[in-house]
Amino acid sequence: MSFVIGLLGGGFGGLVGLGGGTVMIPLMVGILRLSQHKAHGTSLVAVFFTGLMGALTYGLQGSLSLKAALFLAATAILTARLGARYAHSLAEKDLKRAFGFFLLFVSLLLLLKPYLAPVGLVRGEVWEDLTLLLAGGLTGFLSGMMGVGGGTIMVPAMVLVLGMDQHTAQGTSLLAMVPASLVGAYTHHRLGNVDTLLAPGLVPGVLLGTFLGGEAAHFLPEATLRLVFAMVLLWTSWRYLRSPAGESK
Repeated sequence: MSFVIGLLGGGFGGLVGLGGGTVMIPLMVGILRLSQHKAHGTSLVAVFFTGLMGALTYGLQGSLSLKAALFLAATAILTARLGARYAHSLAEKDLKRAFGFFLLFVSLLLLLKPYLAPVGLVRGEVWEDLTLLLAGGLTGFLSGMMGVGGGTIMVPAMVLVLGMDQHTAQGTSLLAMVPASLVGAYTHHRLGNVDTLLAPGLVPGVLLGTFLGGEAAHFLPEATLRLVFAMVLLWTSWRYLRSPAGESK
C-alpha cells in the first residue's frame, strides 16, 4: 500500500508540478492510520529522493541556477531542523489544523499559477542574495514542519521577486530542497517520526509516479489539471480544518 500511496503522490505532483507530500500525508493518515507527526516525517524521506531525481532532470536540461540553489539551501538546512522540532512539539490536533491551512494556501497558489509571470521586484546582487537567504529560511522551516518539499514558497519567490523563469525556478527549488529535506527527515527520524517500514515502498512509488505524471502532463490540459487538483486540496483542507477532534501529545 505504501508503494501505491507514493505512486499517487508522485503522479499528482508530476501532473501539476507540485511535491507529493500534499497527497501522501493525508493518505498515510487516512488509510495507513499513521499519526500526523509520523506522516510528516515519513513524507520528507520521499521528498528527498524526489528532489534528487527532479534536480537531476532539470539540471540535464540546463534549467537551474546553482548559485541560487546554494543560497536557498544555506538557510533552509538551518531552519528545517527547527521546523521538524516545532512540528514534534505540537499536539496532534494543532498539527492537523496547521496542515489544513497549509493545504488551503497551496490550493490558492495553484489557482494563481497562470498569473505568475517574471517580475523582478528587487534589483542588485546583494538584494537578490538576501531574498534567496530569506526565502530559503522560511521554506526550510515549513518543509521540516509540514513534511513537504517547499517549492510552493520558493518558486513564486524566485519568479515574482527575482524575475526568474518558471522552469529554472522549479529546478533550482528542487536542488535546494535536497539537503534541507535530508536534514528535516533526519531530525524527524531522531524524534521517532519516521516509519522506516514504509519508506522502501514509498520512495520507489514516488519516483515512478513523478516520472509518469510528468510524462502524462504533456498530453493533458494543464488548466483543467490544476483546477481539479486545487479542488481536491480545498476539500482535503476543509476536512482537516473542520475536525475538532485529535490526539494530544
